[in-house]
Formats: sequence, C-alpha cells, structure tokens
Amino acid sequence: MSFVESRRIGFEGSIAVVELNRPQSRNAFHTQMAQDLLQAFQQIAQSDARAVILQSSSEQAFCSGADLKERNGMSEAAWREQHRLFEQMFYAIADTPQPVLAAVDGYALAGGFELVLNCDFLLATTRAVFGLPEVTRGIMPGGGATRLLAKRIGLHKAKEWICTGRMIQAEEADRAGLINRLTAPEDLREVTLDLAESLARNAPLSVQYCKQAVDNLFGMEDDLAREKELEYYNRCVDTEDRLEGVLAFVEKRAPRFVGK
Repeated sequence: MSFVESRRIGFEGSIAVVELNRPQSRNAFHTQMAQDLLQAFQQIAQSDARAVILQSSSEQAFCSGADLKERNGMSEAAWREQHRLFEQMFYAIADTPQPVLAAVDGYALAGGFELVLNCDFLLATTRAVFGLPEVTRGIMPGGGATRLLAKRIGLHKAKEWICTGRMIQAEEADRAGLINRLTAPEDLREVTLDLAESLARNAPLSVQYCKQAVDNLFGMEDDLAREKELEYYNRCVDTEDRLEGVLAFVEKRAPRFVGK
C-alpha cells in the first residue's frame, strides 16, 4: 500500500492518492496493510487535500478482502482483535472529511467491496466484479455492507446480494445504482481524475459540509433533518470562501478558494 499526495494544476490544495499494492494476493488486506491504510487516511484527514482517490496497483483486483491465509488458525481472541483494527480502517475511510473516490478494476470482494462502500464515489471499469461471499464461509460482512449497501441499491436488492453471496458483474451493479461512472479499463484513471478535480476545484469546506449533511441526514426524521440541514448551511455562510465565491461571480472570474 502506498500513499502519494500529488499537486494538481488549476486550484490550491491537492488530490491524495492511496494505492493498494499487494498484487500477489489480489490486494487482500492483512494486519500491516490495515495499519497502513488507517494511518494514511488519518494523515489525509489532517491535510490540505481536497479529494482522495483509493485505487489498486493491479488490473486483476481492487481488493479481495481480508487475507484468510493470515487468519487461518487464529484464535478467536486474535481474530476479534484484528477485526477491531479492520473496523478502525473502514471508519477512517468513511469519516475522512474530504470526498473519497474508489477506482475499481477487477475484483472487489468481501472486505474489498466494503472498502468501496465506505467511500463516497465509485468509479468502475466494465470488467469490475463485486461480491459479498461471507455467507459462503460461515461469517457475514463486518465492515459496513449491511449498513451501507441498502443506501446505494435499495433494501431488497441489498439483502439478495448479501444473503446469496453471488458475484455481481459491473453492468448489473451499474443498473442497480451502485456506480457513479462506468468506463472502459483504459479510461479509468482519466475519468477518476476528472471527477476528483471537479470536486477539488470547489470550496473545500462547502464540499465537506455537503458530504456530512448527505451522510447524516439520510433516513433522519424530516423535522430534525430540516433543522440539521440549516446548521450545515450556516457553517458555509460563516466562511471566507463564501465571500470569495460571491465576489468572483460579480467580477466574472474563477474563485480562489482557500478552505477558510
């Protein structure tokens, strides 16, 4: 797993790129990889990055989930302790203030699919394959699938995917509403960067508050949701970037947002 923060032309700030790099095991995450991912996203959360891309170094797989070879023979206590680390890893991705884009080529299975579900956007190639096969191994998803998948594709379809454990081809996933952009394999990098850059050009606090609002207001009682929505709105009103956005519109120029 490697973490590279690259400066892009056309705006202040940057796009952080986190790359899964265990191709020999289809990027199955073991203890060290989970620790690396946790640390990377904790660093990004405190950085000036305006968007994050989570991608794979391999065309064969995005991530095949937890490394079962490492887990084979683990005591129950060791298994639970490791899973606490995995939980922290998933939550760090989901709780990152900046929008996180998953760029998926090849397999995204089990915990690998849950890595995707903890991201904000999903861009996938036509050869991507998704699946939650945990029920075929005597366990169940433990990294967010039972909470998050139904929000993406609806309750009944989510139950089918989770309870059958079957593989889902990219076209079916796209029809179900899971994917933001479905693209040819050779175009994945460009399409992902285009979306990341379009996010990063906007006022970073506005984007972060929008992300938080959508996540937190979903499913909330409407009366409370209205109140909370205005709280997020008023946070934007109190920023320097709001003043800059209005001034740039009046002066007919591109805004120069600074994240304050």
